Amino acid sequence: MGTKLHLRTIATIWVVAALVIGILCGAYWLQSNRKWSDHLTHAYSAGVEAYYTLESGGNTADVQTTLISNIDKDLASAGRFEQISGVSRPAYVTLLSLRNAIGNPTSISGTKIAVVSGRMQYRVAEIASGTYSSPALQFGELTRLLATYCSDPVIFAKSTGRDWVRIDGTAVWGCDAAPSDYRIGVSIVLLLTLAILITQIGNTTEAFERFSRQLLARKHVGGPDSYETTGPRELSEIVSTVNSYLEEERDQLNKRAIILSGVSHDLGTPATRLRLRATLIEDPTIREKLEADIDQMTGIIESVLTYTRSELNSEEPQKLSLTSLIEALVADYQDTDHPVSLEASTPLQTKADRSIFAPRSGNVAVGDTSKLLMYGRPIALRRAISNLIDNALKYGRRASVSVQSDSNWAIVTVEDEGGESSAAEMEQLLNPFARGDNTQTISGFGLGLTIVATVARQHGGRIDFEDGRAGVVAKLWLQRS
Repeated sequence: MGTKLHLRTIATIWVVAALVIGILCGAYWLQSNRKWSDHLTHAYSAGVEAYYTLESGGNTADVQTTLISNIDKDLASAGRFEQISGVSRPAYVTLLSLRNAIGNPTSISGTKIAVVSGRMQYRVAEIASGTYSSPALQFGELTRLLATYCSDPVIFAKSTGRDWVRIDGTAVWGCDAAPSDYRIGVSIVLLLTLAILITQIGNTTEAFERFSRQLLARKHVGGPDSYETTGPRELSEIVSTVNSYLEEERDQLNKRAIILSGVSHDLGTPATRLRLRATLIEDPTIREKLEADIDQMTGIIESVLTYTRSELNSEEPQKLSLTSLIEALVADYQDTDHPVSLEASTPLQTKADRSIFAPRSGNVAVGDTSKLLMYGRPIALRRAISNLIDNALKYGRRASVSVQSDSNWAIVTVEDEGGESSAAEMEQLLNPFARGDNTQTISGFGLGLTIVATVARQHGGRIDFEDGRAGVVAKLWLQRS
């Protein structure tokens, strides 16, 4: 843990790294923008200058104008520019007529232009619409457009009263003249930086979330004696604190169980002697009361020990059939002539909206309880369901058991046939050592429902009570996965 960085330090490193990369990428971006702006401006200026040399047939420093052969002139006049010698194959031809937009035509205002490229045709609609004030400016816009793309085009031009000429300005608007463009690379670097930052942030938050899920699942599927995780120092400190807490809690529960076991064992011998001596008492009434007190004393100790063992949560969860467990448990009660019945279970009903699979909205059945599989602790579950059945028999004379399920939950329902207790009163019996009003007529020490609630929490669920048609309905919610 000593070599791990604090979350604040990690965040600072990320911010500084992102800032440096952003500044460098911004500088390269601006540099590319400036170079391309200068390149396009130079191409525009060279085009305007080249246009003014068409009448004299001269050349500029960067643009060469030459007459083409008679054969090529005939091909150009026929509009077959792709067949002219010296052009790329295949050839894409872009035609443009330069006009004087201000209504003052000159001798070359009717210049015809043909651009032959081996890669593309150019969008010259805006130039051809005459939005620029003179043909020279129009030609400058054309050369700016040519410089925008890497296609090494060849220009053929014919002014009024002159022959077709070939204009070669690849030194200005060709591929080799274009400056290096870092903008695509800069965009990729920025996207990669953003992806790395998002990944790092996601990994850090996932480390906290993963540890949180492990703690939430601990009460359902158990957990190790201690946790280990990767992440910033703050998470390591949290894990260390949780491990210390779990160790302390485990030690306290073990000590409690040891003490109670010792007390139960130590009380065994005196209790046995008391039973033997009680048999010597001639008065049967006094003898029975004394034996009842001894049974109550040992029963309280055993009940508390059972509750402590359930808190220890030492049983490993395993895959089990809840339906088979309940069927076997109910059969055991029936074999001993207890009024316990297993009712046919119905699938849970849920609200379904209209979709392509269900043209009508309404309630649909979810789950099949004929083979209800789940992860749980079979001994703890058997004890909890037994306590619910015993509670129903004590307070309501009969017990009716059923089970429902969906993809997430299994619900064990135990309903009695009616007694003096209500659902609200049964909720109060969840507290340790709480008992109902008829404590004089029923046995128990007030820990049965407390154990049920503990087992339900260990399985990610809860215990609820409802007033049914005949009596009180207890629902034990268990998480299946």
